[in-house]
Amino acid sequence: MPELPEVETILRGLTPVMSGGLIEKAEVNRHDLRWPLPERMAHQLTGQRITRLHRRSKFILAELSSNKTLLIHLGMSGRLSVSYNTSSSSTMHFISKKHDHVLLHLDSGKTVTYNDPRRFGMMDLCSTSAITQHKLLLNLGPEPFDEQFNIEYLTRILKDKRSPIKNVLLNQKIIAGLGNIYVCETLFRACIHPKREGAQISRRRITRLVPIIKEVLQDAINAGGSSLRDYRQTNGELGYFQHAFDVYGREGKKCRRFHCAGTIKRITQSGRSSFFCSKCQR
Repeated sequence: MPELPEVETILRGLTPVMSGGLIEKAEVNRHDLRWPLPERMAHQLTGQRITRLHRRSKFILAELSSNKTLLIHLGMSGRLSVSYNTSSSSTMHFISKKHDHVLLHLDSGKTVTYNDPRRFGMMDLCSTSAITQHKLLLNLGPEPFDEQFNIEYLTRILKDKRSPIKNVLLNQKIIAGLGNIYVCETLFRACIHPKREGAQISRRRITRLVPIIKEVLQDAINAGGSSLRDYRQTNGELGYFQHAFDVYGREGKKCRRFHCAGTIKRITQSGRSSFFCSKCQR
């Protein structure tokens, strides 16, 4: 599932195309994805101008001139791509490919297509003034790049946590958008074992952990995210951060840390694979 760096990369690809654009025609080719789509969704989107495009956690939010916001989550296999229309909007013949479930034809002559073979993604329309109260956004924690996500905040959160630090960092109510891949990579850079209890993390280690979280995410964004299965950028290109993984997916291989003779191991925590160095992460 795309994590924060992948969603941020997609957002940056969509912004110059969608922001300020008019949706001349919206096509909705099925009534549901993971959940039912809003009633008359194509009608509600057609003729609306996109006034703002932004991200919250792993969701893309498109604010519309109707004072509604289109909420998008890509799920396991969802993709948003940008293409050029081959003829003028007045004579265009709209043809959808299999799994192209939602298409937004813009006044610029470009089309934004949502394709999702497994249909685990979702879309919803909500009043812009009430978007923070949407059930999927209501209980999200601070963004990793927000000022409120800082050493004092994480120290307070971890003080009484008996859960493994890996589980704590994956909790979206504590930190929004941080997923399995980047938690594994973060804990490696911070030399913290994924099974260590949150309350056992010292203040000194928390002081290092917070900037490392931001660093790992920024490195991944700079690389266009990580392409493991279905993820691609809006122009169809793959992300490249997977080539820089220190631990994720490297089970049985040698640790890349200088002077460390450890081996990368894999364990399962809450149904997810955790990769870590058996020697330098404690």
